[in-house]
Amino acid sequence: MMRLALTFALLAAGALAACEEGPPPESGSPAGGAGPQAEPPPPFAPSPAALTRLTRAQYGNLVRDLFGPQVVVPARLEPDVQQAGFSSVGAARTAISPRGVEQYEAAAFDVAEQALTPEQRGWLPCTPSGAADRACAEQVLAPLARRAWRRPVTPDEVAGLLGLFDEAAAALGDFHGALVFPVARVLQSPHFLFRSELGEPDPERPGQRRYTSLEMASRLAFFLWNSGPDEALLAAGEAGELLSDAGLEAQAERLLGEPRAQAALRNFFVEHLGLSRLEEATKDPTVFVHASADLAPAAKEETLRLIDHVVFEQDVDFRTLLTTRTTFIDRRLAALYGVPAGAPDGFAEVVLPADGPRVGLLGHASVLMANAHATASSATRRGSFIRKALLCDVIPPPPADVDTTLPEPEEGLLTLRERLAEHAANPTCAGCHAIMDPIGLGLEQFDGVGRFRTTENGGVIDPSGELDGVAFADARALSEALAESPKVGPCLVKRLYRHATAHEETVGEAAEIARLAEHFAAQDHRVQALLLDLVLSPGFRTAAEGDAE
Repeated sequence: MMRLALTFALLAAGALAACEEGPPPESGSPAGGAGPQAEPPPPFAPSPAALTRLTRAQYGNLVRDLFGPQVVVPARLEPDVQQAGFSSVGAARTAISPRGVEQYEAAAFDVAEQALTPEQRGWLPCTPSGAADRACAEQVLAPLARRAWRRPVTPDEVAGLLGLFDEAAAALGDFHGALVFPVARVLQSPHFLFRSELGEPDPERPGQRRYTSLEMASRLAFFLWNSGPDEALLAAGEAGELLSDAGLEAQAERLLGEPRAQAALRNFFVEHLGLSRLEEATKDPTVFVHASADLAPAAKEETLRLIDHVVFEQDVDFRTLLTTRTTFIDRRLAALYGVPAGAPDGFAEVVLPADGPRVGLLGHASVLMANAHATASSATRRGSFIRKALLCDVIPPPPADVDTTLPEPEEGLLTLRERLAEHAANPTCAGCHAIMDPIGLGLEQFDGVGRFRTTENGGVIDPSGELDGVAFADARALSEALAESPKVGPCLVKRLYRHATAHEETVGEAAEIARLAEHFAAQDHRVQALLLDLVLSPGFRTAAEGDAE
């Protein structure tokens, strides 16, 4: 066993040095070895702009912003496609399918009809004097199109919408029924469904483009609110205020002070941490007695509430997420964790026992469930999650014909560690498993739904291991080692940059991402400070000439 562990460690060091994501590590860092100092990245060069489709969340948020929170957004819409871990990246690379066009048309009429029912008309700015009241229709349609399309509308565009209203009013004899048609047209327009942020020539940087002030209003809103700009932000964009650092920073700070910023950051962390996998996670109740239909939603909410607490309520070092004993649980999770519930109903803040096995995100049922099988835990999945999502390491894909089946439990192979050791004895499997398994085994005292245990099949579980040269004894020590890793901060910066700019970062952006990471560390790893820095970054405000790939 000791010889195999040493082999794993050597293979892991070599594999990580070869395939770590992004710029090479600094000399002497755990993954990079003691090689020569890496050359500095080239000067900043932005990526080309792209036409980006609204994600489903953005579509729903924008519809509710326009017509009120009671509007039910149709579920049948063009699905999001995650690329490089984020729907925002996929939305910049995918068009709308013919079936998607039909779905958006049906959704537009569905939303328009809801918005114009007697119960939902509070958003209307006027009361019609008759079925064909064109003046009132214009008071409705012109500002609606401006907000929905995130830009001023032309007289010809308004005339087109009013012409459609006139035809419908003449046929139906009903003002609100007639309005359904031009409202639906607004919602079917490419100006609504796509974010047209293509930039203009940058007078200070020949050969580059800068996003216009109006485009920055849209970029800022969709990044910090995951929705379109409100009236104040749209007006600032129209006035040219978002081309200056001061104007952009003032609006960003305002947006971060609104509850919608918390919802938007939740959306990022759901994708960043892979929490959407909980929606499809099935757990066998005959194996896990604590499994139930409401466990996964509760586990997801626990994690998101802790993120809200650390990022917005306390505004402290985000690495606290990895080591804190504070969490937010309901009675279901309290029973799973074996601790008292903080309240008889709903979620409440609790502090986990100082001598308990569980701290931070790696102790959350959400992370443990999402990275496990239906009938068993998975050190490989959990190790892969830590490597990819938290450290930005690259895991080479397994060979197409590799057999991933583990040996069945038997004498001498009772615990997962023992069965993985047997499996990794195959040279085809050893390299990848050496990168993931020693870390994932640190969480092996938590079963497939996150319940703590000390034995498996009668064998004692050994949760010790090593993370990039740092030994740990158990999950708590692994969390502490992870929080101290020099990769964790830069990894969050890189993935947030990718999400915000809707493309995979390029070599030309490495220097700017490194600068953001350095400033993030200097500001005590506070996420709100990082969000402001990113908004002011040239990577968020400028684009290269030409089309994105």
